[in-house]
Amino acid sequence: MNRLVSEYRVFASCPLEMRVLLITNTLYALALPVIEIFVAAYVMRNSHQASKVVLYQLAIYTAIPLAFLLNGYLLRILTSSQLYAIGMVSSGAALLLLMTSDVRTLRSIMLSGALLGLATGLSWANRGYLVLSTTNDNNRNYYYGLEACIITATSVIVPFAVGWLIEAARTHTSLGNNAEYGYRIVAFVALMLTVAAAGTMQMGKFQSPVNENFLFFHFHPLWQRMLSLAMLKGLAQGYIVTIPALLIFRLVGQEGALGIVEAAGSFLVSILLYGIGRACKPRHRIPVFTTGLILMLVGSIWNAALFNATGVIIFLGCILLAKPLLDFAYYPIQFLVTDTISMIEGRSQYAYIVTHEFGIFAGRFLGCSLFLLIAFCVSDKAALEYALPVVAVLQLSSIKIARRLVTDAARVDATHHPSGA
Repeated sequence: MNRLVSEYRVFASCPLEMRVLLITNTLYALALPVIEIFVAAYVMRNSHQASKVVLYQLAIYTAIPLAFLLNGYLLRILTSSQLYAIGMVSSGAALLLLMTSDVRTLRSIMLSGALLGLATGLSWANRGYLVLSTTNDNNRNYYYGLEACIITATSVIVPFAVGWLIEAARTHTSLGNNAEYGYRIVAFVALMLTVAAAGTMQMGKFQSPVNENFLFFHFHPLWQRMLSLAMLKGLAQGYIVTIPALLIFRLVGQEGALGIVEAAGSFLVSILLYGIGRACKPRHRIPVFTTGLILMLVGSIWNAALFNATGVIIFLGCILLAKPLLDFAYYPIQFLVTDTISMIEGRSQYAYIVTHEFGIFAGRFLGCSLFLLIAFCVSDKAALEYALPVVAVLQLSSIKIARRLVTDAARVDATHHPSGA
């Protein structure tokens, strides 16, 4: 109990807006597993083709940077916290619309993906800025450690509960012997959670980006390197979100198995991540980042080598730990570079958030294109086996780029602030 009280005091010592943002993100985190995991499962159930699931994901990824651009103009009439709330509720509404409609045709799949991408992009565009404005380089490790712990902890309960509900709807007469009914219940609950998260945002007074131009095409060389790191991050993002559901559907079971596997792996990870967030300093970001990349490579190689239920379990165990480790290290590096370059170039920080998202999209597009190329030229099975190991090997170059970014950001900052001010 003394330890818990001590941890609460650390949380209570954080700025009010930072605490409100963490509480909001906790509520939203309860809906995230549905958006990130079970949407792919829903499309897979209705289309029966892994390539259509990836096309759906590509439609989401194409709409997200467009939402970032739209958000820049909307910030002239609404605050960042208001737009974040609208984005969260819109993503819940888009999810409900998807799960109450027919997504069997390619046109309906792409349209549904675009709508969810616009809503998700609107929320993430403002979430990134709100984190940037309410934290600093000294407390971002704590923020991302706690947030990763919360998100991973919700990944224990939500996938298990959702998987159980969908399986119950599919197998029990009282629930109609129809998995679609279970998906609709899940989507409605997710919408209610996003509404609650949006309401929580009203507890804080958040800054909004300065109303000025946010579209630029020429940047400091340091930011250009940051964009290359963003592209490499995006390269694997679609796989991390989509591939687990596809592999479990193909080799392990259906929604029930998906929920159990996701939940079991997340419990220990949530505790580990909180400890990492409390103990790690800024100098530890590169070792944590490297560990995440190596875990992804190991998991993808095992999956390709075995390509059976055992290989999937090993792969998921590696990915469940690799994803939060990569995010934990990546975002503080991104915000450190953003802080440094925005002061040097005298531009709005939102300008860098927008261009960063286009760097992420470039990687996502290349990653999804690689999967689709293998799927259409060879087979879905070959794409599930070999696309991710190729991407994981390419991502290893991120280590050198990230290390240089941290070193150069410190040197550039020292050059412009020689007194350490």
